[in-house]
Formats: sequence, C-alpha cells, structure tokens
Amino acid sequence: MRTYIVGNWKLNFTVGEASIYLHKLLKKMPNYRDIEVVVAPSTIALQPLSLQIDRHKMKLSAQNAFYRDYGAFTGETSFTQLRGIVDYCIIGHSERRYIFSESDKVVSKKVAAAIRNKITPILCIGETESERAFGETKDVIKDQLIGGLSEIGDDDIDKIIVAYEPVWAISSTKSSKLAAPDEIADAVKLIREILSEVYGKKVAESVPVLFGGSVNPSNAGAYLTVPGVNGLLIGGSSLILSEFTDIIEIAKRVHA
Repeated sequence: MRTYIVGNWKLNFTVGEASIYLHKLLKKMPNYRDIEVVVAPSTIALQPLSLQIDRHKMKLSAQNAFYRDYGAFTGETSFTQLRGIVDYCIIGHSERRYIFSESDKVVSKKVAAAIRNKITPILCIGETESERAFGETKDVIKDQLIGGLSEIGDDDIDKIIVAYEPVWAISSTKSSKLAAPDEIADAVKLIREILSEVYGKKVAESVPVLFGGSVNPSNAGAYLTVPGVNGLLIGGSSLILSEFTDIIEIAKRVHA
C-alpha cells in the first residue's frame, strides 16, 4: 500500500509565501514511486499553486470545503469549485470540530460531497484529553468514524483515507503530549475492527490509515512503523522545509 505524507499548513503563509515555499520544496523532491506527498495550503492559495505544482511529485489538498455544490452560501467554497484543483480534502479535523462546532452529520455530508466531486476525503477522527481520561476513546472513535461515513455507500468506502489524530497529541493544544506507538497501534487496530464489522475485512485492510499528532523528524520513523499506519498527517513540521523533507526521506527508508 502507498505511504501518504500530508502537510497541513493551516492558517499560515500568504499566497506569495506559499508559492515560494512550494518552489523550494519541489526543487528538493525527487519523484517517489510509492509515497504520495500532499500539501494543504489555505483556500486562497489553492488555485495559483495548482498551476505551479508538479503533480508527478506532489498533490494538493484543501483544508476544508462546504458540502453544497452551489447556492446562496456567502463565504463558502464548494467541493465542486475545488474539483480539478485539488486531489484531496481534509475533513473533520479537530479544529473544525471543536473550534467551528462541526458535527458528525456535517462531516458526513462533506465526505459525501468530496467523493461526489472526485476528491479523496481525509477523514480525521480522534478523542480529546478529557474523553480519553473518562475512558471514552473507543466510543468517540466509533461515533466519528461511522458518523463520518454515514452518507456514502459501501462501494465508495475504498475512496477514503482515515487519519487518527488524537486532540491531546496535537502540538497546538495547551496540554499536548506525544502519543506512544502502542497507543497509536491500539487506536488503528480499533479503526480497522470497526471498518471490518461494518464493511468487511477486505475493505478494512485496504483503507489507508494515517496518524497525526505532533509529528516531527525525531518521531516520524517510529510512527511509520506502527502496524497498520500508512502515513502521516503533519502540522508544524510541514511548514519547515528541512523538517518536512526529512520526514519524506524517513518514509522512503521505512517503506522502501
């Protein structure tokens, strides 16, 4: 299975800064046969960067989009408008869930809209520190996973990517701490068990599962060797050229 390295730039870089960074990144990157490198700049930068990017080396992802294809929705960008510009979209990120109050129902509509517009959804799921402390991790993962997939049919499950990103391990949170490989392994195993129960073992084994949570060059190798992990969703380190390219090289060595 292909290894995915996804850089989420969040609310960073102007359009000009994003263009310069992408130029430097493309210069340093060879073509990787089994590694899919993806970057997710802010929405305003997607269109100009789509004209600059070398899609043999790298793909573009949106960080968010609205689930209606068109209409009177001031300020929104639809998946239909992103079609042909991006190949992926991050959906259900914890910052969308907890800062912008996106429910599982909204997330599921976005997943369906992405697939409808031939964009691969990267469905993010993960528990908060308090949910983990109260032993609710399994319930949260199950609810977010099943809820996020509730609007698509069985024949579309092979068109998604799942990213396990525990909120307590994200570096932008005040109480962040590093997730241990065995904690990640347990969560990924649970994700595949849930997928197997609902969609069958074959589907469960074929869906790529990524890990995200304070990923950097010092821990990327350990995370990539966790059983069942098919790649990484990277925040802060994706903004630093040397760190992001180091992680890509680590992925190449680990999955060579």
